[in-house]
Amino acid sequence: MTPPDSLLPGDSPTKALPSVAPVAKPLEEAVVTLRRDLHRHPELSFEEYRTTDRIVEILTEYGLSPVRLEGTGAYVDVGEGPLVLALRADIDALPVEEETGLPYVSVNDGVAHACGHDMHTAVMLGTALTLARILRGATPDPALRELADRLRGRVRVIFQPAEERLPGGALAVIRQGVLDGVPRVLAAHCDPHFDVGTIGTRIGAITSAADTVRITLTGRGGHTSRPHLTEDMVFALSQIAVNVPAVLSRRIDVRSAVSVVWGQIAAGSAPNAIDNTGYLAGTMRCLDVEVWEEAGALLDEVVTQVAAPYGVQVQLEHIRGVPPVTNTEAETTLLENAARRELGPRAIQLTPQSMGGEDFAWMTQRLPGSMLRLGTRTPGGATYDLHRGDYAPDERAIGIGMRVFTAAALEALLEPDRG
Repeated sequence: MTPPDSLLPGDSPTKALPSVAPVAKPLEEAVVTLRRDLHRHPELSFEEYRTTDRIVEILTEYGLSPVRLEGTGAYVDVGEGPLVLALRADIDALPVEEETGLPYVSVNDGVAHACGHDMHTAVMLGTALTLARILRGATPDPALRELADRLRGRVRVIFQPAEERLPGGALAVIRQGVLDGVPRVLAAHCDPHFDVGTIGTRIGAITSAADTVRITLTGRGGHTSRPHLTEDMVFALSQIAVNVPAVLSRRIDVRSAVSVVWGQIAAGSAPNAIDNTGYLAGTMRCLDVEVWEEAGALLDEVVTQVAAPYGVQVQLEHIRGVPPVTNTEAETTLLENAARRELGPRAIQLTPQSMGGEDFAWMTQRLPGSMLRLGTRTPGGATYDLHRGDYAPDERAIGIGMRVFTAAALEALLEPDRG
């Protein structure tokens, strides 16, 4: 890869920082091997016992002192002094059957790392090892050895359980005090629409708030020839399915991008019979945290009002999920500066807002932070989607992520020195 222009001296002292590649690259093979081991043995939310054991084992082997969280998950501090930065990886897998055909395919039936959390874990573990070596001066690069003498503070690397289970394992991490004293936090999420070697960034909301909505209707059933003697279940369900999103679009500012989409609808078992129960389920998503709170209460009201004319009884289960991840400007700039130094300016792309939910949002609600999109598509290769059994990220993205996050950590560790 051609050295980027941003390695030349410039206005910012960090532009002259040496590349971390001489330390990161020799570690990549071991980190990729770990990723394949985790991929082969995926575990569901709050069941990541083996995964936690392997993370702790590797960190300990490299001379670090990880701390286990309650149940599953762990964190490790690298460096000495006050905390200057936290890096977060999620470690759980999905209830999905793997279809990649890889040599290290999941051995756990119906469970797979179909969202790339094994990649996130490998990146952050590799970052911890790279950063530890730099801080110890264990590098052949004299510029990095000289830099180590100027670094002050600690970086906390968090391996968080249960991102896939609402409202998310991030709340358990926060409850256990892992973010206490942390001034800023960074994370990554795989993106199969960006080529490996690139990252996507965005200031502001990068993901959506996400709630789950389940509606059960009950009423008198009967014959389809006499719907007036029934509470017509299918008709009532269809009115809710169509009119609730429509009403919300007129009651809430369209710029907040509130989206209600149904994934399940069921009623009846015969073409000439009206059943006495019906079921509808879906999600509500929103890009604005304040509107998300407003829309939650309004959704419940609108469902009841739409169903009322049809005489059905409504049982509404509205499961509040996660707020949007909101990237702050300074932390996004920290990541972009790191990527420019390590990968060159053309490696950074503006990522679109995603309507997916992500529990890293609980952390960015608490303190400044930013999540980047890590490109995992092989250039010229197939584009896979997340949460599918055939998702097969390009493992070269692990080394890219290690370099970017290590470089960001170095800049954060230099800030007291520059002040």
